[in-house]
Amino acid sequence: MFKRIDNVVILTDMDGTFLPSDKIPSKRNLLALENFKNAGGRFSIATGRALQAANQYFDVVKVNFPAILCNGGLIYDIQEAKELGSVYLPENARDITRKILEDNADIGCEVVLLNDLYVPQMNKAEAEHNTICKIVPTLCTSIDEVPDNWYKVLFADEQERMDELERYVSDQSFSGVDFIRSAKQYFEILPLDVSKGYGVEFLRDTYCKKDDIIVCMGDYNNDIEMLKAADIAVCPSNAVDEVKQICDIVLKSSCDEDAFAELIDIIFKESQH
Repeated sequence: MFKRIDNVVILTDMDGTFLPSDKIPSKRNLLALENFKNAGGRFSIATGRALQAANQYFDVVKVNFPAILCNGGLIYDIQEAKELGSVYLPENARDITRKILEDNADIGCEVVLLNDLYVPQMNKAEAEHNTICKIVPTLCTSIDEVPDNWYKVLFADEQERMDELERYVSDQSFSGVDFIRSAKQYFEILPLDVSKGYGVEFLRDTYCKKDDIIVCMGDYNNDIEMLKAADIAVCPSNAVDEVKQICDIVLKSSCDEDAFAELIDIIFKESQH
């Protein structure tokens, strides 16, 4: 499966996959990452996080390949601080978001732009999300105050309330966008046909060689299209069942047990045969 490390590209989800529950990268994972890169491997992240929320890690988690951010809407060169590809939500996303907020007044909401994050509706779950991501958002009282060029909209609340929101959306006739559950407490609007899988194909076509092996690692529903697009799909033991069912490798370790390091061990053992 892995004959040469220098033709392996790893793209990993962050939360629930590379990052443990405390959101602090483990020493074992970081050491495994350095060993992999020193052997010629290429590594980056594929996350639902906005650039501002992911940036806090790149002084420690050193990538050497373009990153997939905003669940596929933004392809970004971290080293050069350069936008490589962007897909924005259509204009009607503003009307869709307005309608959802009017009918769900208690739901937290954020709108992600390249260099800013607007919150037209705050609640406890949204405040906690801002804290986890270490973002100070721009608060606004109306969705009309948010500038154009939206990468995504995220709604936040407790799991039961997000289940209700998901059912609400399925009963509407919203068009031109996709919806994805990115965590138990998060539900997102994305551009139509854009996902982490879209990002993988963009990188394959633009930055990979023909014999490269793209290994993708994820744990939740918003990782499924990425895992389907991968040459080898991997998940930690804490992944949801829908993810485990489509993976080539289900690791024995969870995100809190250095699952990424287990993957690197497998790659090194395979490459030595």
